[in-house]
Amino acid sequence: MTTHHTRCFGGKPGQDLYAAYHDTEWGTPHHDDRHLFEMLVLEGAQAGLSWETILKRREGYRHAFHNFDVQKVAAMSDADLEALRENTGIIRNKLKINAARKNARVFIEIQKEFGSFDAYLWAYVDGKPLINNWATSKDIPVTTPISDALSKDLKKRGMSFVGSTIMYAYMQAVGMVNDHPKTCWKYPHA
Repeated sequence: MTTHHTRCFGGKPGQDLYAAYHDTEWGTPHHDDRHLFEMLVLEGAQAGLSWETILKRREGYRHAFHNFDVQKVAAMSDADLEALRENTGIIRNKLKINAARKNARVFIEIQKEFGSFDAYLWAYVDGKPLINNWATSKDIPVTTPISDALSKDLKKRGMSFVGSTIMYAYMQAVGMVNDHPKTCWKYPHA
């Protein structure tokens, strides 16, 4: 017998991948730079699409982008990136593909400056997740002053596909923000 959990997303039949992502990743703090880079690439790729579309291609992205080894992605040639436009395992948008390499190079510069991307990123929330108290998913904002500041700084450093809405989704994805509403089983009850 399985226990039924009320989820804020991923609860419909046939959404097993989405449900697993909800239950094990979204809103859970992550501090590994490889994972943080993976989610940066995936969130950028998601722009204008559903997150479920990206999750279904996650393995394709891992294969295409060297399991998100930031050094290997930063070293990809123009020909490597162009070849990915034929890869049906990923979203074949040229700007999004090229952003992965551009953002990898900026990511490495941030690592050099701060010791890790994790240290840079988590400083925006003083090193601990922001726990919100939303009544329902409809109450969750799409941007915040923190996502605005993070987006502005990453753009200034040369990243693309890092607008405030994308960065707020990223903050949720890596657990800087816990936006599971009170109706969800993942809401952090005291």
